[in-house]
Amino acid sequence: MTDDIGAPTRHPVAWQDDEFYDKQKLDAEMRRVFDICHGCRRCFNLCDSFPRLFDLVDEAEDMEIEGVASADFKSVVDACTLCDLCFMSMCPYTPPHEWQIDFPHLMLRYRAVEHRDGISATSASPRLAETDANGRLARFLGPVMNWASDADNGLTRPVLEKVAGVHRDAVLPKFAGKSLVRRAKVAPPAVNSEAPAHGRKVALFATCFSNYNNPAIGEAALRVLAHNGVEAEVVYPGCCGMPQLEQGDIARVADSARNAASVLVPYIERGYDIVALVPSCALMLKMEWPLIVPDDAAVRTLADHSFDIPEYIVDIARKDGLADGLEPLEGGVTLHLACHARAQNMGRKAADMLALVPDTTVDVIERCSGHGGSIGVTKDFHDVAVKVGRPVARQSLQKANKFVSSECPLAAVHIVEGMSRFAEKEEDGASMMPADGMAFHPIELFARAYGLN
Repeated sequence: MTDDIGAPTRHPVAWQDDEFYDKQKLDAEMRRVFDICHGCRRCFNLCDSFPRLFDLVDEAEDMEIEGVASADFKSVVDACTLCDLCFMSMCPYTPPHEWQIDFPHLMLRYRAVEHRDGISATSASPRLAETDANGRLARFLGPVMNWASDADNGLTRPVLEKVAGVHRDAVLPKFAGKSLVRRAKVAPPAVNSEAPAHGRKVALFATCFSNYNNPAIGEAALRVLAHNGVEAEVVYPGCCGMPQLEQGDIARVADSARNAASVLVPYIERGYDIVALVPSCALMLKMEWPLIVPDDAAVRTLADHSFDIPEYIVDIARKDGLADGLEPLEGGVTLHLACHARAQNMGRKAADMLALVPDTTVDVIERCSGHGGSIGVTKDFHDVAVKVGRPVARQSLQKANKFVSSECPLAAVHIVEGMSRFAEKEEDGASMMPADGMAFHPIELFARAYGLN
């Protein structure tokens, strides 16, 4: 569910039409859109795709898109992280404008053609995108996988870079010893029957990251919901498919959508709201899935009843009122608004949620962290990811708040990585780093404000 604040219109992805994969028609559309982007240049500092495009045109003999070789378009596509910000907040030519510009979905189309031809979107191993398989494997090999993936492991990381295409300096997520689904079954928090929102019910979509890598996000959400009288059940039908979307494997994303809808819609029919813990996954549920399988009524129903977790807490506050007990977060918070949260067109819900914590400074940063999903750790892209995220890391260090927070767990880790690089150059840099050298999801800080840790 989103607030109506003037979102552009997005058309369904015609991935099942033969014309979608016609390379000549794709090239013609790329040139049409790129020519418009070249003339506008409003997105010059949004990500690395646009500087690459503009450099290609500027370096062409006639300084026009006609002088750019089609093979060179790949560098522009490879740098797109599908963050959607150019479409949702920057581009003046999105539908219903007659030029019908949807830059991210054009990049998706290019990758879908590559995928059909057996070309990977990055040089990294496709295994990176297999989050469920990796998570299941970690049940048995988690400690070994965590040891091997540690950025300080000079023995394994060079090998991982050579074999899997993962940059040796990129910080990789660790795997938890027990999944969120399993943890939630052990001593679930008691539901506060005196809370104003008592009677609400939530199916908490675990997401692959919170389920396998950072269950603390989901546990914090469960405690906050229970304290506010909300009965919650953790449900995980599988990964939302965002890693496959990045690879152009749209058919697998469609399968993920249909499977998740078959599991989650029965909860909706029993009066539950669906709440996702990670904004990329919420974006898939709300906005991408209905465009990929537009004729599936269950997917549309799911989209209409899905929330991002900060969005849902703000909804409780506005419609029912929150339970008492919030205390200030001493030392302040630097909050990074994730791209896929901003792309949901729902306003600054994480900032709105933390604004409910009394007497707490919340400094908001609205700029891309640079991580870009699974491609942010690749050998090809990590240095670019660090460059794009440099302003966020610098601002976060300068704020010198006790807590750093991002709705995107991958962005959170990436920001702290960038902050540590700046801190090494500052005389008092170590004192400017966040508590425990970590960044938290906003719902974790909200639970902390309630004393629910």
